[in-house]
Amino acid sequence: MADDPTSSAPTPTAKILQCFSGSFVAGTIAMLAYRLMLSIAANFAARPVLSDNPAVANISSAVRTLVVGMAALGAGIFGLAAVGIFLLGVQLLFQRLTGRPSTLQD
Repeated sequence: MADDPTSSAPTPTAKILQCFSGSFVAGTIAMLAYRLMLSIAANFAARPVLSDNPAVANISSAVRTLVVGMAALGAGIFGLAAVGIFLLGVQLLFQRLTGRPSTLQD
């Protein structure tokens, strides 16, 4: 199917628009994950664990750290992806404006 001459490959302009729209979506998800992380951390800070048992305190501290860390990891991954896709779009736009051929393979 890849050798089919009737298949429509995206034009360079469509690739550039896909990069910028993908960057916007990834950035939006990153901001939502960041805000989720902040609300989880605030919720955990507002409700401390009240227990005299040191094992319960240690386990709850570890679980809270893992939950906040996973939300932060998601925000960071999506944020880096958004920056990378945006920079790819800028590179494609620059190559289109200068007339250089694109190095991307379909």
